[in-house]
Amino acid sequence: MRQAIVDRKTKETDIHVSLCLEGGAADIDTGIGFFNHMLTALSVHGGFGLTVHVKGDLEVDCHHTIEDTGIVLGQAFSQALGNKGGIARYGSFYVPMDEALGFCALDISGRPFLVFDAVFPEERIGGYDSCMTEEFMRAFAFHAGITLHLKVSGKNSHHMTEALYKALAHALKEAVRPLGNDAVLSPKGML
Repeated sequence: MRQAIVDRKTKETDIHVSLCLEGGAADIDTGIGFFNHMLTALSVHGGFGLTVHVKGDLEVDCHHTIEDTGIVLGQAFSQALGNKGGIARYGSFYVPMDEALGFCALDISGRPFLVFDAVFPEERIGGYDSCMTEEFMRAFAFHAGITLHLKVSGKNSHHMTEALYKALAHALKEAVRPLGNDAVLSPKGML
């Protein structure tokens, strides 16, 4: 079974992540309601079992909690995939969310990169700063070893952000799909 547990404790955050790529329940508690909603959507739409428990310095702001969660979740994805053999490797998906349209294309390549194209009209969504979407995605991509392209259009920051998380979830589900062998999808034989 492709799964991982990662714990990380710093002076700013204490994070526990448990991930199962084969499915399971979502148990999310970050202290930020909208971020909980986004990670639950990532779990449900990706078909992943996901536990995320975070105690962060929210008295400062949401930055450390969200970015550090991206780091730990990225590490869990990397560990769960091992040598990345036997997976489809590539995934892409569009998600419409009312007026918003989010797109994600990714390559589980071992070569982390982020291209992020979004301008959010509202600075905050509850206790979640809209600019933290890019920070989360960067931390996740770099620690998971993923080349990640994200783009969204729209007029409502909630809809736009949710479309991006759901597009990421569906693209990941496609990319981690087992191919029925252990071969790494690369002419080099490794990533």
